[in-house]
Amino acid sequence: MLALAATLALAAVLSGCFLVPEPMPSRTPDTSGVSAELLPYYGQELEWSRCEGDAFDCATVRAPRDWSDPSAGELELAVIRQRATDGDPLGSLFTNPGGPGVSGYDYVRAGAAALAGPEVTAAYDLVGFDPRGVGRSTPVTCLDAADMDDYLYGIPEGRRGTPEWDESLTESAEAFAAACEENSGDLLPYISTVSVARDLDLLRAVLGDESLNYLGYSWGTALGAQYAQLYPERVGRMVLDGAMDPALPGSEIGAAQAVGFEASLRAFFADCAERDDCPYAGTVDDMLADLAALLARVDRAPVAAADGRRVGADTLMTAIIQTLYAPGTWPWLRVALSELEDGDATAVLTAADSYNRRADGEYLDNSTEAFTAYNCMDYPVESAESERAAEERIRAGAPTTADYWYGADVCAFWPAEPTGTREPVTAEGADPILVIGTTGDPATPYEWAVSLADQLSSAVLVTRVGEGHTGYMKGNDCVNETVDAYLVEGVVPEADVVCR
Repeated sequence: MLALAATLALAAVLSGCFLVPEPMPSRTPDTSGVSAELLPYYGQELEWSRCEGDAFDCATVRAPRDWSDPSAGELELAVIRQRATDGDPLGSLFTNPGGPGVSGYDYVRAGAAALAGPEVTAAYDLVGFDPRGVGRSTPVTCLDAADMDDYLYGIPEGRRGTPEWDESLTESAEAFAAACEENSGDLLPYISTVSVARDLDLLRAVLGDESLNYLGYSWGTALGAQYAQLYPERVGRMVLDGAMDPALPGSEIGAAQAVGFEASLRAFFADCAERDDCPYAGTVDDMLADLAALLARVDRAPVAAADGRRVGADTLMTAIIQTLYAPGTWPWLRVALSELEDGDATAVLTAADSYNRRADGEYLDNSTEAFTAYNCMDYPVESAESERAAEERIRAGAPTTADYWYGADVCAFWPAEPTGTREPVTAEGADPILVIGTTGDPATPYEWAVSLADQLSSAVLVTRVGEGHTGYMKGNDCVNETVDAYLVEGVVPEADVVCR
């Protein structure tokens, strides 16, 4: 449940691009060291157009569908650029908000000022893109809105844990995978983090940058680390915020996140106890017990909403997860729990819809489909023993939510075999890389940042002591100043930094 860390902050912006007479600034593509078979891609000159509102430039880049066989067809990558505000940029600063599956295009379009400090946006052209399979790029497509509602919000048959319940979830997962295969053609085998890292180098080159300056969040750190492993000599100034550990298998990822969100629940309830609108009273353990009772109650008897959907325990868990990404959304969780205790599911559905990128009965993007596609290709099949060990860790470290953490494994029915490997990255020879971890991060636990910084040969660890997902531009002056000085002036801390 890693994905969509940034979705609550994203506006539902659908923009188009149109040509205008004035030429868009462009640089000569960097084709140094490029093989003959890749030259048609690396040597392409972009046709920038001025995006709606004249605030951004837009372009489409052609990329090989299969990087191991560039002659076997191509796909499109949608790119957006906000030009440096001082008119004399250091170069491009590429960014990715995570997911996998979140639109980097929309992330920049919705508000570049929230992504980086003013010194950074003055110094760089800020570049966002939709990775392959996502949004405006050649997309993964699976279900229509009605079927997606059934998949994400439907109530399984039978009581949780029974054979009937298992069969219901399995049928739903199998149908989802089959729909992705039917509607996405032969795209699915090529949706992987390694492929996007190669796309990122292509984007760097066609935008005319000799090295990659990069700001990645959450899954975007996995992308950045993979890029550094493949192209260490091309790493410029790279910030990996909310770091993932590329060596961990999927079962350990899920277990660590379950424990992380339970820890954030404890922090939420400790704060809640000081608030007049807290739905529960007593100690943190008392309030966790009240929440466990609510989860069990709506699992047995889902609450009907005004739009005809029913809120069961799984949708409630989605809402809880969404509101735990940042302390700024904790007030919404207090409201949602209070209202649901009174039989009103409105606030819970609002939070769950934000997580799932749903509005007015429609889905604003294909983030659920893309998220699934990436995870099924990136994470190899594991042994039953590994899965059992992860489940035991979840039950020990997240007892309140353990019963509601896992469902059927869609990847068991995925039509393409996984190609990812789980191993450490070192990026030997890369310039210094900043790795940021937040001590109370539920989605990318702090120990992952520590591990990634240890793996990378040139990393400096920046620790934000606090709650919430990621650290840069989250109100901590120490983190912001460290990142800004690094990106703008190339100042590398002499030692790891702790920001309180």
